[in-house]
Amino acid sequence: MATVRKIERHQARTAYLFITPTVLLFAVFTVIPVIMALYLSFTNYDVLNKNDWIGLENYRGLIHDALLWTTFKNVFLYAVIFVPLNILISLLLAILLNRAWRGVKVFRTLNYLPTLTSSVAAATVWIWLLHPEYGLVNGMLSYVGITGPAWVSQTETAMLSIIMVTLWQSVGSNMVIYLAGLQGVPDYLYESARLDGATKFDCFRFITWPQLRPTTFLVSTMSIISALQLFDQAFVLTQGGPANVTKTPVYLIYQQGFNQLQMGYASAQAFVLAIAILIFSLINMRITKAEESVI
Repeated sequence: MATVRKIERHQARTAYLFITPTVLLFAVFTVIPVIMALYLSFTNYDVLNKNDWIGLENYRGLIHDALLWTTFKNVFLYAVIFVPLNILISLLLAILLNRAWRGVKVFRTLNYLPTLTSSVAAATVWIWLLHPEYGLVNGMLSYVGITGPAWVSQTETAMLSIIMVTLWQSVGSNMVIYLAGLQGVPDYLYESARLDGATKFDCFRFITWPQLRPTTFLVSTMSIISALQLFDQAFVLTQGGPANVTKTPVYLIYQQGFNQLQMGYASAQAFVLAIAILIFSLINMRITKAEESVI
């Protein structure tokens, strides 16, 4: 018995030894910066001068910050379009590529490759693809008699352009997640349904979709978080314009902190955004649980 306890203590020490570097890195690069940012959100820190404690003044200012609420409206519009399309396209691709036909692995790889691309590099390439005069997209539209717009320069199409680029880059990773979910559905469920005369649509409605609810919850939650944290594509494609229709909360935080050097105010904005992400994630969780209880 003493030998067993000695082995367990040795295993515990070894485990702590291995996780210590990760915990230290997490503390240095995540926990400590978050605590410092929380402190700065209650000060008027501007990098150049000594910061003074001002309490909730920054948060009071956020209530009357029209530009901040504009950015939340923009990102809400983006999420309303982006999240459902992301789920739908990823699921359709996963269903299509879940079959054992020749060359399917090549198509899976091709669909996943955009995920590995740097978002800044991809957005830079898309600037040329969406160019109103020399871009490939407008060039292809001209072949069918359609005059393409100035995608990233018009208020009507700027956000649509960002949605198109982010969808192209994100559906591949979610497709892989849905593929894993589809391959985890037991085959005997489909066999029993076919013996009872169920159609393919019935199989999807009553077997595939209910079985994929945990997967959909994961994909939708990650999509909502990534939507609220949108920055790279808006920064490279439109610089928040035109007329602030594509400016996002993260982009505004970047401008407040690094352009205007209002670090205290930017920290307050960051914590408001974090609370918004938490609220939307909790709402998504409640909706998912409610749907599961109905089933």
